[in-house]
Amino acid sequence: MKKLSFFIFWCAFLGFASPAAYGQGKPQRTIAITIDDLPAGGANRMSGDELLALTTKLLDTLKAKNVPAVGFVNERKLYKVGEADARIKTLSLWLDKGFELGNHTFGHTSLNRVPLQVWEEEVVRGETVTKMLLAAHQQKLRYFRHPYLDTGRDLQTRREAEAFLVARGYRIAPVTMDAWDWMFGGVYDDAHKRDDKTLEDKLVAAYLEHTTNVFDYFEKLSRNLFGYEPPQILLLHGNWLEADHIGDLIDLLRNRGYGFVTLDEALGDGAYSTPDEFVGLEGSSWLEHWAITRGQPPQGEPVFPEWVIDRSKALPREPPEPAIFY
Repeated sequence: MKKLSFFIFWCAFLGFASPAAYGQGKPQRTIAITIDDLPAGGANRMSGDELLALTTKLLDTLKAKNVPAVGFVNERKLYKVGEADARIKTLSLWLDKGFELGNHTFGHTSLNRVPLQVWEEEVVRGETVTKMLLAAHQQKLRYFRHPYLDTGRDLQTRREAEAFLVARGYRIAPVTMDAWDWMFGGVYDDAHKRDDKTLEDKLVAAYLEHTTNVFDYFEKLSRNLFGYEPPQILLLHGNWLEADHIGDLIDLLRNRGYGFVTLDEALGDGAYSTPDEFVGLEGSSWLEHWAITRGQPPQGEPVFPEWVIDRSKALPREPPEPAIFY
């Protein structure tokens, strides 16, 4: 752990935050935190007790550091024999601690891979438990996050999906920063299960280094597009990597001059009304959507560590999800 602490200190000391950190004071930035795949990524490998422990640790850190967040739910993960109550309890914990929940479709279904009608049914099925829990806390379901950030294979499908979501009272939750913590997280979860502290520390250091490079990239892209940095929206995932180390990530962000805002506050910036005609087989950041729409495809995106990809591919496959009959 000493190596990890030294890495964080060294990043801050060298002005890893941005060029503005050299002699000019840290820029005043804001960011909203969003966390996908609740109750957790890899939930089928976890017991209800483990999910509750993971969620408690994650939320307690966010609460202690005064960081708001919205979690996006895949309700299919709640349906595990003998554990539905425990899994629903993990979602309730989000609301009990003052956070918010959104819809991520029932089964993490990509709009790019199924017909629009099937996808719409997945959106509706993903509302059942989440709406009930929100109502018990005098809240309404108001945010939707596209699985895989896939917004449609063609513009007509995208616009019809957007109209469907608006008609159901949703606001789409875009993403401007994504460092693929889910891939680090899968390898970390395995190391955590095996109590491999050496690999855990190596992964955390690599994750923070790659995330720093991602922040540099998207901050520069923001300035190129708008002449300033609008409030960012960061995509994270529910896993043991974040449960154990989201505090390190928050410290890294604060060292870069970020303050933490709600998703609603971030979306109030005019940048989020920028014309967006992006379509593609793979989802991407909305900053890249806007750049491509303007005919300015971004370049120089940080390269993800190949050794983490290799380890991720070598992991045992996720157990099949329980059969759900409609």
